[in-house]
Amino acid sequence: MTVVVGVDGAGRTRRLRELAAATGGPVLPVAFTTVADLDALLARARADGALVLVDDAHRLPPEPLRALAAAARAGVPMAMARRPTISGPELAELDEALAATGPVEHLGPLAPDAMSALVSAAIGRAASAAHVAAVQAASGGLPAVAEMVAADPDGTPAALVARLQRRLAGPDRDTADLAAILALGLDLGDDTIGTAARLDPARTAAATRALRDQGLLTPDGERMIPAVARAVLAEKSAPERRRLHDTVAAALLATDADPVRAAEQLRAARARTPAAADVYRSAADLLRFTAPERALSWYDEALNSGADPAVLAAGRAEAAVLLGLPVDLDAATASESDAARLAIVAGAAAAGDGRPGRAAEALLGTAPPGPVLAVAALIATGQPEPARSAATGPAPLPLRRLAEAALAVGDPATALPLLIEAAEAYEQAPPAVPLPDLPHALGALVAVTAGDTATAEHLLERALTAGAGGPAARDRHRTLLAWARLRAGRYDTALAELDRLTGTALPGRERLTLACLTAGIARRRGDIAQLRAAWALAEPVLARRAVDLFHLEMVEELLVAAARLRHHRRIAPVLDDLAAIVDRLGGPAAWAVSLGWIRLQIAVVGEDQPAASAAAAHLAGLEPSGARQRAQRRAAVRWAATLTGDVPADEVLEDAAELVAAELPWEASRLLGQAAIRTGDPAAARRLLERARELSRPEAPADESPPDGGRGSLSDREVEVAQLVLAGRTHREIGAQLYLSPKTVEHHVARIRAKLGAGNRAEMIAALRSLLPAEP
Repeated sequence: MTVVVGVDGAGRTRRLRELAAATGGPVLPVAFTTVADLDALLARARADGALVLVDDAHRLPPEPLRALAAAARAGVPMAMARRPTISGPELAELDEALAATGPVEHLGPLAPDAMSALVSAAIGRAASAAHVAAVQAASGGLPAVAEMVAADPDGTPAALVARLQRRLAGPDRDTADLAAILALGLDLGDDTIGTAARLDPARTAAATRALRDQGLLTPDGERMIPAVARAVLAEKSAPERRRLHDTVAAALLATDADPVRAAEQLRAARARTPAAADVYRSAADLLRFTAPERALSWYDEALNSGADPAVLAAGRAEAAVLLGLPVDLDAATASESDAARLAIVAGAAAAGDGRPGRAAEALLGTAPPGPVLAVAALIATGQPEPARSAATGPAPLPLRRLAEAALAVGDPATALPLLIEAAEAYEQAPPAVPLPDLPHALGALVAVTAGDTATAEHLLERALTAGAGGPAARDRHRTLLAWARLRAGRYDTALAELDRLTGTALPGRERLTLACLTAGIARRRGDIAQLRAAWALAEPVLARRAVDLFHLEMVEELLVAAARLRHHRRIAPVLDDLAAIVDRLGGPAAWAVSLGWIRLQIAVVGEDQPAASAAAAHLAGLEPSGARQRAQRRAAVRWAATLTGDVPADEVLEDAAELVAAELPWEASRLLGQAAIRTGDPAAARRLLERARELSRPEAPADESPPDGGRGSLSDREVEVAQLVLAGRTHREIGAQLYLSPKTVEHHVARIRAKLGAGNRAEMIAALRSLLPAEP
């Protein structure tokens, strides 16, 4: 007694024949027209001891099944093949009678060796492993399908199409409708599948079992066999396939499924109807903050399908501002709620363009959470009373935390933990509004002012990892990260950002940051040409007189560059604006020190000893609480004294060490250099210069340094001079950067030329180019 169970096409009939051949005795297949014929066959089996073969037992009516069950229980030898589903009690009775005395064999997908043999036999040659694997995947391991696609696993043979037409052409429309939906190969839930096929759950389950039994589904019953799916769709026209997609999209919406998936179905169906436009808009609205570029493509689909542009305007603007694209802010035809959304976008766009005053104005004049969003811009422009009033408005938790932090920014050490908390709240529940600036960026700016570069880096790296704020915010966070590292004396990131952003169109705020990076690198290199380039980039932004508190330290790089270039008339208005902001905020000591430090640096660059003394005296009268500001105040007094020739070396070194601890290594090196050239003590000068050179040398990856044997006999100092010569620096510029007199630089150049055996300067330059890379 044997029961063979398998779906159609799994080889049930072949397996029965193998069992019959193995008996070596008589075999009687069940093929009858009446019950009497069956009785006669069973009588012969009893008399002859023959094996009764019952193929496709699931197709037999109840009465013959009962007779066969009785014969099996009476000991008549029998082997039966059936589908996996037992469709009635009579078949269950027969199955139980046979299984009680014999094995039940389940036919599954062909094993790799068996599939290889089948494919090789079908194509008439040995099949490669890759070809066999392709047939296995296309057929789901089902022998009948594998034989049809053996020659072309990616094809759709006519024989398979015809077979499916016959299977699905019967009166049972449930299976045909369900097969068409499953053939699309979509990842759909059971409720969506049933709705698309117009079947209730019970009928969906029954139709799924029927398709499985017919050998159309993979063994797990979760999807249609790939070759079968292609065949099902092959016999449908293009409009029929589009209707299928439209049906699935409607089902997705009806079952509250993801509108993006519904929109994808409609787009695949090339649907351009008002209903489709609503679906496209829903998909765009869902994605506008998490995937703004995709959202814009869905808004385009909605427009192409006849959606009202005014209905889409606010969502499009929100997505566009996150991408840093120009936005259409015409609210003339917008609803009240959409007008409020457009006003918030206007505020975010103004902030990105480097106009914090305009941002605050736009946000204050709109509905919540606009006023709370305005708080940081109001503080940045020196409007504390409106800021405190606006902070009381309703808003999501991350925005309230950001407003609280902005109100406390007068003391960076107090504001920084609040900004960190605001950043964490934002990451946990990003609000569905575009922000003028993320708490990560504002936190980084405040952290640098507090002398805490590590926290600035941490906040910015978190924002970059999370993709917070969209692509435009990513550029913002990357440039700020480069600037924070530049201030701390690590220039590699700044150089990489300069290379990345060269020639890139940036909004005003990021143009200002890029100009600050350019100026900072140029100052540290002593590169006048690059300083001019930085000023050319920044001047149009600064000319708008739109500076703010948060970018005060950053603007220092540009104002000192302007002083170096003798653009004094451009400096005073910007300093006056910054001073007015600090004054309106009540003169918080931390920011007053930062502003006084800028005045000192401008005086030092211009070698204006009276101005430096005035700036130092002003700083000395302040009482900051932060370690960075205290270090700046003390160093300012020492610097002003140094310009007069008062250079106590030990005290200068001590003040420089405090600047280094406050993460101002470049400024420390400048103080030491200024002191070294003004002291009358040669030993003290050597000590000061040695330390200045250590601090002024930027960190660079090891692979940028020439190998020991790759620079000839040049000393470390000669290599430094040679690299600057290759970069086009004059003797005076090289001396300013390396704290050497022009005459000393001239002696170094002469020794380099002699060591290289160069007859003239042109030969020396050629030799250096083959020996050393130019300074990055």
